[in-house]
Amino acid sequence: MAANRRNGMHPSEPGLVGVVSAAMALPRMSLPTVATVVAAVAALYFGREVFLPIAIALLLTFALAPLVSALKRVGIPRLPAVIASVLGAFTVLALFSFIVATQVSELAQNIPLYQSNILTKVRSLKETGVGGGVIARLSEAIERVGQELDRQETSPPAADQPRREPVPVEIIARERPLQVLQNLIGPLISPLASAGLIVVVVIFMLLEREDLRDRFIRLVGYGDLHRTTEALQDAGKRVGRYLLMQLVVNIVYAIPVTAGLWILGIPNALLWGLLALALRFVPYIGPIIGALLPLFLALAVAPGWSLVLWTAGLFVVMEMITGNVVEPWLYGSRTGLSPLAIIVAAIFWTWLWGPLGLVLSTPLTVCLVVLGRHVPQFEFLDVLFGNEPVLEPHARLYQRLLAGDPEEATDHAEEMLEEKYLFEFYDKVAIAALLLGEQDRVRGVMGDEQRRRVAASAQMLVANLDDSAREEAEEDDDPATAEPAPADKDKQAQAEGEDDTELPDGTEMSVLCAGGRGELDDAAAAMLAQVLEVQGATVSKASFADMDPTGIRRLELDAVDTVVVGFLNRDSVKHARFLVRRLKRARSALRVGIVFWSKDGDDKKTEVEWTNDINADFVAFGMVEAVLGALSSDPPVALKVAAKRRMRRRPRPARKAPLAAAK
Repeated sequence: MAANRRNGMHPSEPGLVGVVSAAMALPRMSLPTVATVVAAVAALYFGREVFLPIAIALLLTFALAPLVSALKRVGIPRLPAVIASVLGAFTVLALFSFIVATQVSELAQNIPLYQSNILTKVRSLKETGVGGGVIARLSEAIERVGQELDRQETSPPAADQPRREPVPVEIIARERPLQVLQNLIGPLISPLASAGLIVVVVIFMLLEREDLRDRFIRLVGYGDLHRTTEALQDAGKRVGRYLLMQLVVNIVYAIPVTAGLWILGIPNALLWGLLALALRFVPYIGPIIGALLPLFLALAVAPGWSLVLWTAGLFVVMEMITGNVVEPWLYGSRTGLSPLAIIVAAIFWTWLWGPLGLVLSTPLTVCLVVLGRHVPQFEFLDVLFGNEPVLEPHARLYQRLLAGDPEEATDHAEEMLEEKYLFEFYDKVAIAALLLGEQDRVRGVMGDEQRRRVAASAQMLVANLDDSAREEAEEDDDPATAEPAPADKDKQAQAEGEDDTELPDGTEMSVLCAGGRGELDDAAAAMLAQVLEVQGATVSKASFADMDPTGIRRLELDAVDTVVVGFLNRDSVKHARFLVRRLKRARSALRVGIVFWSKDGDDKKTEVEWTNDINADFVAFGMVEAVLGALSSDPPVALKVAAKRRMRRRPRPARKAPLAAAK
């Protein structure tokens, strides 16, 4: 059974109070002022002519840095390696732009040839009455709006003024050759200048990468070199890997799309493949835009509808293969952004820097998330945009219990049970969540209604996990699945400070689990009872109300071997001692154990001293120790008889004789 493969926590480890206290003692996140955020956004918006080329150069530096490092490892000096990498990258970009421009020019010349097919399809839609005349009404509305916009409102001439006839004017353009050349080259100067500036900045960033890193560390993180270095390495690795893997994925996507469009007979298939490659850098909407343009052309090329359907099927199949096979296979590490953060970042950077901001939105947001992950002042960025849980598992479970939502709590528990055993989940997550509730009760911030709701939700969670407990027990009974843990897992468990104590078999043993002083204690007792059932024991449960003197007399203890009473409140020693005495008086051959679900780290008492103090058969401070004590075959400890206190009378003081009698 479970005895051959389960490991528990070391008995000398601090209890869950240490975990909960550490979570409660975390410093609050410091948010920047609104003025700081507004000033930063304004600087990025009004200074986009400066910041946009620098941002592009920075991302290209992240992308080309691994290539430069690879060339240096081969033996090429730094300067030739940098120049070769930059020239190669920008040559590919220039060739890409030239091919796209050539294909667009060819497409523009052929557009009039496709006009007849488009008109034929529109007429067919009108004849079939698709949309109930919606197309006709839309066209009429658009035409009416155009007429209103073109109408020029002129004031009527005065009655006493004669109407003048318009004088025809002829404009003759006489442009010199230099003006024509200026009109052609002028629009190209700004993009070429920006591209040249980016090339120069990338070269210098790659040449002075170590020096720039040292200056950045000295500027923002000289007092914490470890954290700053880790942030820089994390940012470079995440952004560089994202850009490289995204490029590989887009190429793998674009090649079959280009070949498929060429086979289907779509004109300019190379253009649509290159656009699909580039637009996939735009999150979510990029692939849609890349598919709409070929679909529109398929609509215009062929008179029927079959080509449109084949083209749509090609893009749907490629998206499914890329999203479900290629991306999970190539992405060894993800960007670290949540899906909602990607959408919000795309909207924000598009508003800030236009279409280029949309393309750069994901890598720029990755840099911000890395900054928030390693710099405490910007932790809110990681909380807002990161994809990792911001709450610890026990805090997340407690929040669901507070909200009275055991269904979602069960979903999270079942996800964790795919990697953990039931007793591990209860010990490290569920009991820790109940400890948070007990702390809130002690502090007075939890009312009676909230306490009952949390306890009822926890009890429902235990009931929902009955199927998982039954499956785990069946796996334990199957000798084929009950294999001993490998040696590497044992070494890892020892390295993590875990004990290799095996949970015993509870067959033919009867245990009663009870709560100590409240509904939350009852929920913890139900969790312990379910773990004992997995171990094969016969388990019954009792509430804290059954532990009063009258209730103990009504308990059927004849067939019970061990009674385990649990307390979430650490200051219940006197009450525990009272319950042990009452239970042993009810049945002297009964083993009674006390479980304090938390243990202070500075407590110097040993388990033997605790046992002698409370007069219990065992005292446990966690799930593993509770199971070991409940399923132990040790004989019960005899109840100690308290020594009677004798009232000592003080001797009466001697009476003094009256002065008159003495005389």
